Amino acid sequence: MTQADWKPRVEGIIDILPQEIDEFESEASRFQAGEFDPIAFQSFRLKQGVYGQRQADVQMMRIKVPFGGLKADQLDALGEVAARYAPLNKGHVTTRENFQYHHIPLADTAAFMRVLADVGLSTREACGNTVRNVTGCDMAGVCADEPFDVTPYAAAYSRYFVRHPFTQALPRKWKTAFSGCERDCSITAIHDMGFIPKVVDGKKGFKLLTGGGTSIMPRIAPTLAEFVPVEEYLKYTEAAIRVFHRSDELRKNKMKARIKFFIDRIGMDEFRGMVEAEMQQQWAQKSFDPTSLLFLDDESADAPSLDGNYSVKAHGGEYDKWVESNVRSQKQAGYKAVTVKLPLGDIQAEQFPQLAELSRKYAGSRARITQQQNLTFRWVPEAALSELYDELNKIGLGDSGAHEISDVVSCPGTDSCKLGITSSMGLGRVVGEALEGVDSSDPLIRKMHVKMSGCPNGCGQHHIADIGFHGAAAKAPGGQVPAYEMFLGGSYEDGDTRIGLRVKTKVPAKRVPEALKVVMGHYQKNRNEGEPFKDYVARVGPETFEPLLADFKDLPELGRDTIEQYMDWDKTIIYKLERGEGECSV
Repeated sequence: MTQADWKPRVEGIIDILPQEIDEFESEASRFQAGEFDPIAFQSFRLKQGVYGQRQADVQMMRIKVPFGGLKADQLDALGEVAARYAPLNKGHVTTRENFQYHHIPLADTAAFMRVLADVGLSTREACGNTVRNVTGCDMAGVCADEPFDVTPYAAAYSRYFVRHPFTQALPRKWKTAFSGCERDCSITAIHDMGFIPKVVDGKKGFKLLTGGGTSIMPRIAPTLAEFVPVEEYLKYTEAAIRVFHRSDELRKNKMKARIKFFIDRIGMDEFRGMVEAEMQQQWAQKSFDPTSLLFLDDESADAPSLDGNYSVKAHGGEYDKWVESNVRSQKQAGYKAVTVKLPLGDIQAEQFPQLAELSRKYAGSRARITQQQNLTFRWVPEAALSELYDELNKIGLGDSGAHEISDVVSCPGTDSCKLGITSSMGLGRVVGEALEGVDSSDPLIRKMHVKMSGCPNGCGQHHIADIGFHGAAAKAPGGQVPAYEMFLGGSYEDGDTRIGLRVKTKVPAKRVPEALKVVMGHYQKNRNEGEPFKDYVARVGPETFEPLLADFKDLPELGRDTIEQYMDWDKTIIYKLERGEGECSV
């Protein structure tokens, strides 16, 4: 088959246009031949999900997974590109429910896209000043508390705004989340636009939030509308995007060009008035009924039989811990949702097809990735849990503690990101290992969350962790050392989203695990009975922890016996701050 004859084997949530990949391949060749302006090409490739790294001549590829939904064949293809094109031999699940692959040569990017496009996965508008991937709750459709399944509407939203003329050159990116119920499991409160399902007088609709975000000036999203029927949620969003698009003053400073800055400056009442006025314009007088765009997938039709013949064997306490932390009940009787704890969001190339086979056998050939960098199998018969646990252990993914304190979240940091200041993945590995030994008999400690980002931008969602870190550089007698700012008392569960409070000290990277234990020990010793960490921090204030951490910033002179303190985690050279220009705002 010639390139001109190629077309995807499977339709996905986002339409795959083969000519777009052909054009990208042609334009990439022009760029490599010196015939395409580098700045113009940068903007062009970002819309196709191809992102520059701090390492020269290689790219990060970002694949959108709308609402986190995957099928078994897609897992196979994700493993194929990891093995064929990714030098690190792995894929990485992000807090935006994307997959990222690093160190991909530009010459391989089009072939990479075609492998994934063949199974309905797209990189279109995964980067750039566009409507980014739409995230969702991994329990949508199986949650007992949901008013209705938001999955079809999240998919329709993704379909509606991809390639939309008003979303190709926004002042900055636009992030969206659909939660399944009022517990806001998808953390709509930190998004540019968030949807929480409601039923009013028998009619389906959404509560709309807009203007949330982390990074500099973190904000909790205020409410745009208490209830919008499903026939109008796309219209409301387009009106907000049109207002955002024509806010030319935002384009003057890309660092402050997110919608949260605009709303913070003019107030929600004025912004709401602008959105309502926009919906009086001629473009908004058509029907916005999403029916033709809905993604309708009857997962129950493919669910494994509850009467299947599954092996059961006696397990020790580790299995019980796994069931307690990684298994949840569905509203469909007899079925369970099983979360696979992915170490720092990584899946090795050989694990992708193994997960694909497990999804076929135990989960109706489906899976969902999550904002907490894990993967969830739904529709698992309760009788199959023992067998599935054994199979996960065989492939190295049977750890308990999903969404507990040892389930650390991190962005890639200086491993690949131009904006990275520190090796957050290196720190994440060390902290995760340290937290595996935490006293699991203390439920208040066990339910805490630790997250880290390699810079202030918040890709690791450190602002909403119980204990969050973002990368910084600090002065020491022998020069610079990698360090972290610490945020305490953040939250994102049960509809209680809070931005953590900053502790006014920097902790050197090599002393973070020790500092973490000091903070947790102080909390255990001084909390009130049953008091969660976030409430303890709110009561005593972040300044309480500053004297406890003051000594951590003292470092020795640089010498043979102290040189490791001048190196970042997983690095073998003396630290030096090297921060390039990121591409998020290009």
